[in-house]
Amino acid sequence: QVQLVESGGGLVQPGGSLRLSCAASGYIFSVNAMGWYRRAPGQERELVADITSSGSTDYADSVKGRFTISRDNAKNAAYLEMNNLRPEDTAVYHCNLRGQRGYGSGLTSFWGRGTQVTVSS
Repeated sequence: QVQLVESGGGLVQPGGSLRLSCAASGYIFSVNAMGWYRRAPGQERELVADITSSGSTDYADSVKGRFTISRDNAKNAAYLEMNNLRPEDTAVYHCNLRGQRGYGSGLTSFWGRGTQVTVSS
């Protein structure tokens, strides 16, 4: 079973920076993409950033120009560099991995438990 563990969250002042990391463990046949989602209190979960195995990226409009997603394919790890943080970025950030459990199987989505990011003065 694939397990994802996030780290790097915390409390930061507006305008500050944080770097989130996601480490995947367990066997998976192939990884299609990894991404970061967030859920603020009382809000729906939303995509923050996504990166495919070939390096194509996608970002929520609200974070474009401030956040950068990257990954290490060899380690099945993903990172989210967050700059110029705003109070509205406050949320629990979850790592997501989509991949195949075995040859010919469909895509399965795995989730981490999340790491809290709080932006406040």
